[in-house]
Amino acid sequence: MATIPATSDHRIGAVRNRSQFFNPRTQRWIKRNSHTGRFMEVKHDAKKFKGVRREP
Repeated sequence: MATIPATSDHRIGAVRNRSQFFNPRTQRWIKRNSHTGRFMEVKHDAKKFKGVRREP
């Protein structure tokens, strides 16, 4: 009998058109839209955003 493989709920690769960088003044990670350059979200804890590429 054939079985259906379990699907995983994780993303393969990084989110497109977004990047994140660390703000040393506030000690927070900030997510930014690559097309417009506008800030999208600020992380409230010290961890990085998952699946978003980092700016140098």
